Amino acid sequence: MHNYSGAPRCSACATTLQRLPKMTDLPIAPGEPTPPITRRGFVLALVPLALAAASCARAAEAQPLVTVYKTPTCGCCKGWVAHLRESGFEVKAIDLEDLTSIKRQRGVPDALAACHTAIVDGYTIEGHVPADVIRKLLKERPPVLGLVVPGMPAGSPGMESATPEHYEVYTFDRSGPKAIYAAR
Repeated sequence: MHNYSGAPRCSACATTLQRLPKMTDLPIAPGEPTPPITRRGFVLALVPLALAAASCARAAEAQPLVTVYKTPTCGCCKGWVAHLRESGFEVKAIDLEDLTSIKRQRGVPDALAACHTAIVDGYTIEGHVPADVIRKLLKERPPVLGLVVPGMPAGSPGMESATPEHYEVYTFDRSGPKAIYAAR
């Protein structure tokens, strides 16, 4: 969280450190000796640092932003966005009338195109990929363009059903699916 120059990279740490009193803010007249620190003063000085450390830990656990491109009227896309949010991801949903250009830009083969396309930490997520499989991708970081769930399988996130289907999540590159990455 911190670089070696001692300056915090985490905004929560930077904010907390800015609020701490500086030596020049202490109510001591110039030339007077600094009074010894009391146990109470020491404990009170540690509270802001503990709070900063806790907020840094929460920030480190936070998932990266998922930008989802979808059409404004697609209900299953809204369901998938809700699934991601419920799973702890921060999601920015962008409504577009036509997703063709974003799919081409991200290298999604026409045969694998689904109703929404997402971008997370450099990877492309196409279709109803479960949040835990996205986390696995971000942890393992395989050399692929992203993940895809072809079609709209019943029981996948956003396509909840009383009779779920078996489906696969594939890795893909510009030529098509590469390998099964997960199965449900």
